[in-house]
Amino acid sequence: MEIKSNNNVVYRCAYHVVWCPKYRRSVITDDPKYGAVDTRLKEIIAQVCVERGAELIELETMPDHVHLLVGVDPQYGVHRLVKQIKGRSSRLLRDEFPRLRRRLPTLWTNSYFVATVGGAPLEIIKQYVANQRNV
Repeated sequence: MEIKSNNNVVYRCAYHVVWCPKYRRSVITDDPKYGAVDTRLKEIIAQVCVERGAELIELETMPDHVHLLVGVDPQYGVHRLVKQIKGRSSRLLRDEFPRLRRRLPTLWTNSYFVATVGGAPLEIIKQYVANQRNV
């Protein structure tokens, strides 16, 4: 990840963000019977990151949670980006996949985990996120 700047700040901020569906239900799948929720969620996250100027470094979904490694302008804030991603993905996925509306009152929990990755080498965190399916 390279050093970036805006009008006021020179920065290199990378965050590891994890969140899960309400009741930790296993609904993030590419099930032929119910549709490609997993694939569509990744498209939505990538789209929001591009719109908000965030650098999508790595993304992996599990049936019951999402791992996101992202670089964000500190003046915009990781909390705003996560709010945008969760809000848009919840609305769009629940519209496109009606079974999500039947199974859950809301798609995501209100909470999420976020950690800066400045202490560990970025490549190690990137491998960790990329290899979630193999754990």
